[in-house]
Amino acid sequence: MLVDQMIVDEIAGQLKFDAPGIDRLGIAAYNWWNESLHGVARAGTAAVFSQAIALAAAWNEDLMFEVGETVADEARAKYNASVRHRDRDIYKGLTFWSPNVNIFRDPRWGRGHETLGENPVLTSRLAVSEIKGMQGDGEYLKIAACAKHFAVHSGPEALSRTG
Repeated sequence: MLVDQMIVDEIAGQLKFDAPGIDRLGIAAYNWWNESLHGVARAGTAAVFSQAIALAAAWNEDLMFEVGETVADEARAKYNASVRHRDRDIYKGLTFWSPNVNIFRDPRWGRGHETLGENPVLTSRLAVSEIKGMQGDGEYLKIAACAKHFAVHSGPEALSRTG
């Protein structure tokens, strides 16, 4: 196993978003910070889709799948070009913080446009469709989707209210 060949400092380095390369093991540097909430972000020209809240208003799982496929195809092409130019900088990888699965409950958060809305059922169905489009169903992932705000969200929400 590759991890068994690493020293502690090398393992720790791989836990950072800008993981350094390990030449002796043939591991290239990798920056896993990337986003595609409405298209491949910050890496040059790409298709731009409506914000997530507007896409969700279509209530269309097939549309979200197509958005995910388009993002994946463009991201893969951009990644391949970056690798050819030895560009391992931020926004050039195949891992994406997207879709945002935060359930939008509080407008004070100010970022509701990044979410698929306040309906948990709709959000889950649209997010699953987008993820399937992004990751594909082949032998290898097209790109890796990481559901943004899955574990941490716009909260905090009180566990109980008194008074």
